[in-house]
Amino acid sequence: MSGQLKEVRLRIASVQSTQQITKAMKMVSAAKLRRAQDAILQMRPYAQKMQEILSEIVSSLNDEISLPLAQDRPIENVLIIAISSDRGTCGAYNSNVIKAALQLKADKYAQNNVTFMPLGKKALDYFEKKGYNVDKTYWNIFSDLSFDNIKKVAEYAQEKFLDGTYDKVEVVYSQFINAAVQRFVSESYLPIAKIEKKEEAKESDYIFEPSKEELIEELMPKILNTQIYKALLDAHASEHGARMTAMDKATENANELLKDLKLSYNRARQAAITTELTEIVSGAAALNG
Repeated sequence: MSGQLKEVRLRIASVQSTQQITKAMKMVSAAKLRRAQDAILQMRPYAQKMQEILSEIVSSLNDEISLPLAQDRPIENVLIIAISSDRGTCGAYNSNVIKAALQLKADKYAQNNVTFMPLGKKALDYFEKKGYNVDKTYWNIFSDLSFDNIKKVAEYAQEKFLDGTYDKVEVVYSQFINAAVQRFVSESYLPIAKIEKKEEAKESDYIFEPSKEELIEELMPKILNTQIYKALLDAHASEHGARMTAMDKATENANELLKDLKLSYNRARQAAITTELTEIVSGAAALNG
């Protein structure tokens, strides 16, 4: 009986130690989430509006200017940029990103040559293990999440599209909604999407100063860089939100487990005391007899 009590005590101590770790990780993720959330909420409206303006301008040109980054061509080779995290302990976050990337491949590019470009170690590990075509150039992007560093990813994708290595570039990431909710989405990156105009809709009338050529040449790379930057900020905030939620749930589960273990410990202790009392009473009765 004493062996059983010792085993339960050790399990209680182990669960309490784990609970302290999950509490600490939740607090760290909450602090990081605040900064990441502020960054994406400030960035998102600007990035979305700039992307919308670019699509409208490209749609309104009517082949007046040659735009290689907006050129539609037969799709043979596809690059899917999948943004995961470098670390785990964030629930189903990474597996959902990978699932979304694979679903995109199955739904739209099952007959094409698909290469995955993971941004984050977890996606890299999975795609390599499963034997997919993988471009590992920028998998460790989260080691320095600055705009200058992220711009290299965008420029790399643009170069590969322009030289014909890929005919289509898609981005799969987690869109941050709040700490407990993330939406896993895929966005077309290249070629630049054109807006389908409705017959009754009025055409946007832009006054270009300087010329269209100069404006497009200056704006297009910046807006495309911003699109990747927004996706990475969204993913960064989503990761911390998912980890905070997962650690909070783990702490609650540890509490439930501790209650059960303490109940088992008390029952075993009560049984041990009852057994000892029974042995004492039996021994006394034997002596008196």
